[in-house]
Amino acid sequence: MIKLENISFTYKNKIALDNVNVHIEDGEAIAIIGPNGSGKSTFLKLLNAIIFPNQGKYIFDNIEINEHALKDAMALKLFHKRLGFVFQNSDAQLFCSTVFEEVAFGLIQMQLEVEEINKRTFDCLKLLNVDKLKDEHPYNLSGGEKKRVAIASVLAMNPEVITLDEPMNGIDPKGKSFLKELLIALNKSGKTIICATHDFEYIKGVFKRAIVFSEDHKIIRDDRYENVIKDKEFLKKYNII
Repeated sequence: MIKLENISFTYKNKIALDNVNVHIEDGEAIAIIGPNGSGKSTFLKLLNAIIFPNQGKYIFDNIEINEHALKDAMALKLFHKRLGFVFQNSDAQLFCSTVFEEVAFGLIQMQLEVEEINKRTFDCLKLLNVDKLKDEHPYNLSGGEKKRVAIASVLAMNPEVITLDEPMNGIDPKGKSFLKELLIALNKSGKTIICATHDFEYIKGVFKRAIVFSEDHKIIRDDRYENVIKDKEFLKKYNII
């Protein structure tokens, strides 16, 4: 479903991704691992077409994704309908005046029927256990509640691919356990999950594959998740633990 071929990205003369090659199949569950500043967030932003590579090709479902391909507003909407992104910082993602409006926002942009918008919004609020907060301003919520609302707003669009950037940050242990089970359930339902994380304790059982970035912004390992996590010598060598 996703192919990155010889992808490099430079930001203000600093290399953020260096010759990255990745193939991701439909329905996979993949952890993106690496030390801080290795390019994990940049990788997710590129998958979501928030940024575009300086060189190389990004192909999503046999279509090359670039500024030209997404120039048309409807093409951009359809792309973001198929691929959702949960930001590391929920405050960067939440901007509506109520939780309900936040979750409904993407659906309104897709110009769905009001009845369908309401149904999907209530279903996702309930799924994330934030239905009682529907009239609250997102600004007033706790970090964990904001994260749940951000995830609900992505799930409302029913994307095929869900990307998450350090989703366990700022969540209490109960919330982490809830999110772990949710990710497992979403993957079992057929969703492709791609998640940047360093919280290995709480995500056991979620991922089958790990893609590891090094401090020089290259992919240094692409292996079964369990093989990577058990290799303590490797993780210490590359400053991951």
